[in-house]
Order: sequence, then structure tokens, then C-alpha cells
Amino acid sequence: MKKITIAIDGHSSCGKSTMAKDLAREVGYIYIDSGAMYRCCTLFAMQQGLIAPDGSIDEAAFQRRMSEVQVSFRLNPETGRPDTYLNGENVEAQIRTMEVSSHVSPVAALPFVRAAMTAQQQQMGQEGGIVMDGRDIGTAVFPHAEMKVFVTASDEIRAQRRYDELVGKGEKADFQAVLANLRERDRIDSTRAVAPLRQAEDALVLDNSHLTIEQQKQWLLDRFHELTAAS
Repeated sequence: MKKITIAIDGHSSCGKSTMAKDLAREVGYIYIDSGAMYRCCTLFAMQQGLIAPDGSIDEAAFQRRMSEVQVSFRLNPETGRPDTYLNGENVEAQIRTMEVSSHVSPVAALPFVRAAMTAQQQQMGQEGGIVMDGRDIGTAVFPHAEMKVFVTASDEIRAQRRYDELVGKGEKADFQAVLANLRERDRIDSTRAVAPLRQAEDALVLDNSHLTIEQQKQWLLDRFHELTAAS
């Protein structure tokens, strides 16, 4: 059976990564977290002093050093899921902090960052048999993907999920601050000039506001089997 490309897009904190990882494991595909790649770019910029305390980005210096950012994924044998590596270093925990979250959308909106990460993503997915999630996978990275899913949920539910995730990791979090950050990220992602967040015309829509993990997993598997059986 020919292996297809699966693109899962949607708003932040919709659980895209969880469902994409689960689907990839169920069908024996490779999972690629494109959002983690932009978080790596953000972490790199922070580490190199390219983001000022006021949030402004030294775009010229960042662009000159963009070739230094190499992202890869390696399977963690303990969790059974891939960890994210920036230039050979495991940064899975570092890229999930609120500090990185607060800067990732402006970084991801930079055209040279998107061009570099899109090229790396397309190289990873050349052979098919991948599940990739993000903001522009079905529209810009893999516009010809055989299966496209657009995920959404209410702002409050998404913010609660993110808040619970942070608290579960032992981080201090304020629900209203998380909600404000989420809405600002949505605004930036949806209005940026290059590859904005939008639903592809041929995408299947999944509102998982009131679905359990098992229900959304089954929904995805059903759609996958329908598409691969027809191909």
C-alpha cells in the first residue's frame, strides 16, 4: 500500500501534536512536530541574544545565522515518542516553556525562518509515510498531502489544556495570562504575511472541544482508513 502524507493544522493548544503522534504510531508512520521546529528557532534566538528584553528581534543578525539552526527528531525509547533536538542537543523540555511560547509566533512569522524550516520539513517528508502537524502544513509545506485535517476548539478550552499542561510540569502559570498568550498567538499566526494559519479548502475539520483523546483518535483512524482504502 502506498504511504501517504498526512497534514494536521490548527490553532495552538488544540492537541494537534498528541493526536498526530498517536496516529503516526497507530499506522506506522513517522511523526514530525513542525511547531517544535519553530520553537527551536526561537530558543536559538534567545540563547544567542537575538531577542531583546522588550521582545524585539534582531532580524538582520538572525537571518545571517539561520543556517546554524538544524532541527532533528529522535525516538525516546522510554516514552515511545520523538524528542526534539537543536543542533544535536535534546531541547524537548526547554522549548515547551512559557518564555519560548511568548516569543515563538513573532519568530515563526519571519519569512527567512519559514523558508528555512519549510525546506527542512519538505526534505523530511520526501518519501511520504509521515504525519506532520503545525499551522501551514496542508497549505504551504505539503499542499498536495493526501490527508489534511484542520483542528480547532474554543479559546477557553484550549487555554485550560495549556494551563493544565504547564501546572503538570511544575511550572507557575496564570490562566488569564495563558489565555491572553494563546489569543495573541492566534492573531499573529492568522495575520502574518507569509503562510498564515488558515484552513485548506480540502481539509477535514475536527472540533475537539468536547471529544476525549480516544474519540479523536478513532475519528482520525477512520478518516485514514477511508482515504487509504480509496487510493
